[in-house]
Amino acid sequence: MPRGLARCGAGGYRIPALVPFAIVLVAIRGPRSILVHYVDSKTGTTYPLSEPRWRGDSGAYLNLGDAPGLARGQIETTVHSLWRYRKALLVDADSAVTMGEGWTPLVRGAWDGVALDFKLEFMMPTGSFKDRGMTVMVSYLRSHGVTDVLEDSSGNAGASLSAYCARAGMRCRILVPETASYPKIAQIAACGADVMTIRGSRQDVADAALAMSRDLFYASHNWQPFFAEGTKTLAYELWEQLNFRAPDSVVVPVGYGANVLGCDRGFSELLRRGEIARMPRLYGVQAVNCAPYYAAFRAGVEHFIPVSVSPTVAEGIASSKPTRMREVLAPVRASGGEIVAVTEEEIVRALAALARKGFYVEPTSAAAAAGLSQLIARGAIKQGETTVLVLTGSGLKASQKIGELLKLSARGE
Repeated sequence: MPRGLARCGAGGYRIPALVPFAIVLVAIRGPRSILVHYVDSKTGTTYPLSEPRWRGDSGAYLNLGDAPGLARGQIETTVHSLWRYRKALLVDADSAVTMGEGWTPLVRGAWDGVALDFKLEFMMPTGSFKDRGMTVMVSYLRSHGVTDVLEDSSGNAGASLSAYCARAGMRCRILVPETASYPKIAQIAACGADVMTIRGSRQDVADAALAMSRDLFYASHNWQPFFAEGTKTLAYELWEQLNFRAPDSVVVPVGYGANVLGCDRGFSELLRRGEIARMPRLYGVQAVNCAPYYAAFRAGVEHFIPVSVSPTVAEGIASSKPTRMREVLAPVRASGGEIVAVTEEEIVRALAALARKGFYVEPTSAAAAAGLSQLIARGAIKQGETTVLVLTGSGLKASQKIGELLKLSARGE
């Protein structure tokens, strides 16, 4: 039995109260041989990674214990994808399900008169940042014998999972809101997924998936923690692309919070390895029409509080009851960042402004830029700092909606 852990039921261990729940590191054969467990977020019970899970026996979501990370000398510089950081990932990279995702451009520019870097995550194989998490999660699941999976999505996660399942020879069922954009539904179905539309809100779709999880492995990017193991490579890329420095601030749109989780995990690993001197400030942006993280942040709590919800053009972050409230809000606060909320009008203005800079992104990405405008206007982000704005999804997924929002048309002769 690992020292300091008490057995708890069949195959599980309970972490004593004095041990931080997210840290389960047991050296077994030197500094690189680290045994990391799943950790039940409610009870602290641990489970081996050899058994694919998406929740604990308590019904709560799972976290991963802290991983060792890597030093700059361990980057495989001949690999031009996120798998250049394979030594930091808790999966066998030799059997990776990959399409060259990651290593996206970091483009210098300006926003509202402030110099910054645009991280073009929409330039992924399926057109969104979700490919970071999917390549790692699907690689892990396939290597552990999972052949059929279920997911719920507003579009991008489903499109990504369906593509990586096709690549891996796995079957998947994707549940989407009946209001999801047709291009996203077409992208999901084209890869061979079984696509089902669900009437109601985005939360209704998630609830339907939970009900179906009795029969299919629920490969939810919001529940299965290997997704965040993939999104942490965003932090590694920013570190390397900024000449092995951490930025001062990272601004991302937030629905369930995968990019905040990834940045916190990745930069924390780099900090523990002594590769960076401090954590960047993390800023998450929500739409006012669906802003549970914003409400909890303003209330000073780290648990869900009910909010009123109405439709938003930023459908990718229309998550009314996120799963990992504490894991998203705690690192935002600890970093000195915050959660902000933007109106529909602010999102549309930012969408147009981004396009005029050559960045054709979906409204969800534009929400982050609108939030950045707020932060600049009140001095939270200043000229002379290293700021990264993460653009998460391609406008090609929402061209009809973008055309309507921006009142676009061709000019006749």
